[in-house]
Amino acid sequence: MTTYITTPIYYVNALPHLGHAYTTIVTDTYSRFRRLCGDDVRFQTGTDEHGEKIAQAAAAEGVLPKEYVDWVSNAFKEAWPPLDVEPDHFIRTTNPEHINTVQKILQKVYDQGDIYFSEYSGLYCQGCERFLTEKELVEGNCPDHLKPPQEIAEQNYFFKMGKYQEWLIDHINNNPEFITPERYRNEVLSFLSEPLEDLCISRPTSRLTWGIPLPFDDKFVTYVWFDALINYLTGIGYPDGPDFERYWSSSEHVIAKDILKPHAIFWPTMLKAMGTEPYKRLHVHGYWNVDETKMSKSIGNVVRPGELVEQYGVDTVRYFVLREMSFGLDASFSSEALVDRQNSDLANDLGNLFSRSLTMIGNYADSTVPELYKGLLNDIDRELINAVEHMVKEYRQDMNGFRFNRALQQVWKVIGLLNRYIVTNEPWELAKNPDHKKRLMTVLYVLAEALRIVALVLQPVIPQAAAKMVTALGLDSGQETVDLDTAGKWGVLKPGTKITKGPQLFPRLDKKKNNKQQKQPRPEKKKSNEKIQDDGLVGFDKFQKLELRVAEIVAAEKIKKSDRLLKLTVKAPEERTIVAGIASFYEPDDLIGKLVLIVANLKPAKLMGVTSHGMVLAAKETDADGKERLVLSTVSGSVAPGSKVS
Repeated sequence: MTTYITTPIYYVNALPHLGHAYTTIVTDTYSRFRRLCGDDVRFQTGTDEHGEKIAQAAAAEGVLPKEYVDWVSNAFKEAWPPLDVEPDHFIRTTNPEHINTVQKILQKVYDQGDIYFSEYSGLYCQGCERFLTEKELVEGNCPDHLKPPQEIAEQNYFFKMGKYQEWLIDHINNNPEFITPERYRNEVLSFLSEPLEDLCISRPTSRLTWGIPLPFDDKFVTYVWFDALINYLTGIGYPDGPDFERYWSSSEHVIAKDILKPHAIFWPTMLKAMGTEPYKRLHVHGYWNVDETKMSKSIGNVVRPGELVEQYGVDTVRYFVLREMSFGLDASFSSEALVDRQNSDLANDLGNLFSRSLTMIGNYADSTVPELYKGLLNDIDRELINAVEHMVKEYRQDMNGFRFNRALQQVWKVIGLLNRYIVTNEPWELAKNPDHKKRLMTVLYVLAEALRIVALVLQPVIPQAAAKMVTALGLDSGQETVDLDTAGKWGVLKPGTKITKGPQLFPRLDKKKNNKQQKQPRPEKKKSNEKIQDDGLVGFDKFQKLELRVAEIVAAEKIKKSDRLLKLTVKAPEERTIVAGIASFYEPDDLIGKLVLIVANLKPAKLMGVTSHGMVLAAKETDADGKERLVLSTVSGSVAPGSKVS
């Protein structure tokens, strides 16, 4: 199989920040995962270098546009190696071959009658570099740039995008995975429920010269999106290169939600007009906030990926962003949360487990993988082996579905089982009695083999730490370290393999020394002396504002340092994170698959460092002995997740 996975090409009006890093780490992780599954993978990223904002940014720096884009593009290119991001190709829209391909496509679409010349008057947002409809405005402002667009009347060329509206609606409906997660698919279909206007694809050279000239009229340059989107084709040799034929049918794009419309509407209709099949899947993620505040240069809270790697290490940064964000939803970055993840998940859970396991193999088995005595396997061993095999299966499904945080939850569930396995079996006690030597060797083999598989599935996420684990287990080369189909099966590790303890995987971090992110002061709430008379009754209009939905719990875990809170991942129908104070009444594993009722439109709230997007409803009672009982609210029959409660 082949996989062609891309990031968006990043607009060079700003330097790389956490949002760029997340998109690129996700894409790199997925490319590594698909290689682990045996695919022939092509991973592409790059920079988008034309348009009005670029010309303005260059002018502000007092340099020519080409000089400016060379500088910023290079900053993006240099940002990825420190994050262990390894693209196969880095494309720039100022590359001659890209410019040539864009002009050929424009000429082809123009010749077939899908581009026409007309005068247009509309609302133009300079930040978006496109015309907006009245429907897109929020209180008269662009929703992204919070400014009113300018009314502009000028002559331009237009692409007959509306001609392909019905085709696009049918394609989305017939291909459920064309846009994921589902919430963004629904958003696009909602937009397409209204007539689709044709797309203005040119800018007159009287106001913009920094762009690709139209091949049929040199008084105009190409609209930046009609230029930029074509990079996904030029990067693999469209139209007749061998890589285009090899990879395009398996193409997948990863983007942030702010560029959904160009990728989900402009791009598929452009491809249809060109006579090229659409991409296979579009994966859309949310925004990263910093301490619950949107990143902004004006308040000084922009997070730079290079600084994070220098301070915390590349594997910690990669693990944190993949584990913390539920793909498709917004997430919040804080130094405190990152340090907590390193100390708890990486240093304590994984690092200590690996160190103590290899130490015991060194002390009790002469630093070699011991013999497995199958006749001495008991129910605890078999339960652990089954859990590892189940984890590999779930991991594969979740990684393929871009549910990276859930895939890592599955892995850490096994890591927790391994830590308990050591406590239950007490190898140090078995070592005291020669009669228990075979049982001791069996326990140590089970630990070593489980850790081999853990290292295998962590290779796409934390490649450096996983490589150290593989080397320590004596598996620096060979099929057993690189192929999920064969290496994901139990029993690959050969007895007699020499192991080395190796360096510490993850040191613990001091919160105070590492917390350089300063929280922004919150505005003080105004106090009021007025007493509000309230009879306790709620009007129907207020009740209607509550959005109650049925949700399926698909993952659950305890929140560190809290005896009361659980972190739930629910599907309603899109995935979201909800923090619920039910840990005293329910075990996480008992909740998986349950249908519950949630309030879906509560404002996000942060509890113990985790942002909750909703509330789970439950009934609580106290019996005659004063003992509390809590029961989750649900429905009496089988109902699809996301169904409204009315």
